[in-house]
Amino acid sequence: MVNFRWHYFRRFWPWLLLIAFLFIIRWSKGAGFSDAYALITRPFWPGPSQKEWLQHGNQLEQRIKLNLLEEDNNRLREMLSLKQSAKSGFFSVPVISRKSKGWWQQIELGKGSLAGMQIGAAVMGPGGLIGLVQSVTPTTSRVRLLTAPGSQIGVWVTRTKRHGVLLGMGTNRPQLTFLDKDVKVIKGDIVSTSPASTLLPPNLPVGIIQSLDQQALPAPQANVQLLAAPEAIDWVQVEKP
Repeated sequence: MVNFRWHYFRRFWPWLLLIAFLFIIRWSKGAGFSDAYALITRPFWPGPSQKEWLQHGNQLEQRIKLNLLEEDNNRLREMLSLKQSAKSGFFSVPVISRKSKGWWQQIELGKGSLAGMQIGAAVMGPGGLIGLVQSVTPTTSRVRLLTAPGSQIGVWVTRTKRHGVLLGMGTNRPQLTFLDKDVKVIKGDIVSTSPASTLLPPNLPVGIIQSLDQQALPAPQANVQLLAAPEAIDWVQVEKP
């Protein structure tokens, strides 16, 4: 019987030695203290109330993520809708950047001459004209907005057929200076590109008359609210050559 036990021990002693060696290594690394600490503090681990807090936090995080995903989804749908509703003669281009100091002056587009962009092309936002292509590189383009100081295009009031020049003032509302004194214009009238203009296609929607100064000299002036807000545009439609 003793011989059998000795034989059994001699057979398995290398494994016992290996297990002891691994235990010593684990203890020397501080894992033993961690195991003992975990055993002692187990009664103080999160109970039902703490578990509810954790679940509430996880649910709140998931709701925030879902809301952000929904916003991104709606934004992408709007982009896709813009592409699908592009008028014949225009193609869609992404807005890639704009400078804070020139917020009402220019935007940068993600296509250039390699995609057919040309200087002077009309640039439309959702609802109306926002500017003209000012410069072009092979892969990017710069748009001068209608709100930029010094910007000017020929327009008319669609209802009364009164012509004028739309001037950028560096704010969100350009100024319309009429060519006639008797303009017969009222607040809310639609402003579009003039059929007499040689720079732009005729009758592109531009904005709405917000206020009118009949006493201005040499002709009445009006402030125009653009139909497309250039400060909140991610994609535009650019006139094809």
